[in-house]
Amino acid sequence: MSDPSLIHVHGRAAALRIENLDTDQIIPKQFLRGIDKSGLKDGVFHDLRCDGAGQVRPDFVLNQPAYGDASILIAGNNFGCGSSREHAVWGLQQLGIRAIVAPSFGEIFYSNAMNNRLLLVMLPQATVSRLMADADDPTTNQVRIDLEAMSLRSATVQAGFELMPRHRRMFLEGLDSIGLSLTFQAQIDAFAQDHWARQPWLRDVAALTRSRL
Repeated sequence: MSDPSLIHVHGRAAALRIENLDTDQIIPKQFLRGIDKSGLKDGVFHDLRCDGAGQVRPDFVLNQPAYGDASILIAGNNFGCGSSREHAVWGLQQLGIRAIVAPSFGEIFYSNAMNNRLLLVMLPQATVSRLMADADDPTTNQVRIDLEAMSLRSATVQAGFELMPRHRRMFLEGLDSIGLSLTFQAQIDAFAQDHWARQPWLRDVAALTRSRL
């Protein structure tokens, strides 16, 4: 069953006016010591949130009370460039971020985000600048993203956007990348049966070899 919160994303936005913000800035390496996805929230944007002494920077947007509950980021070009760490996506989700709007994204980050159903929306630079201006004003700071209509609205912006069909389907049907693959289970089974019928000597080769050792 699909999650309605992933089809209609509505919330307060925060403007991150940083170009080429990379995954090491999103989740620094010292927070990657665990063996699972848990406990990443405190590391997100750590070196932007805090100074070298560990003191909170009051001027960083997500440290400001008005943006404490922001669920949408309005970001600069090439957001998420750098290393392929999937922890950047998991950490952002744990922080409560449900969507990011930017002119462009790092390619690997884009794939990681969409496969984990963190919505990324690409819009022209001029439109993103208007969204940032809306986010700066508490009286106009609301963004609505509709995956069914493929539209985004704020106080001064009404824009359409595009997603790959498979990514849109994943959001609408509540599927991750494995779940999407399993929707083709019948075709996978049919292919396997045909493959083994034509080349029976390849079936269960590893198990047969091990049984003979």
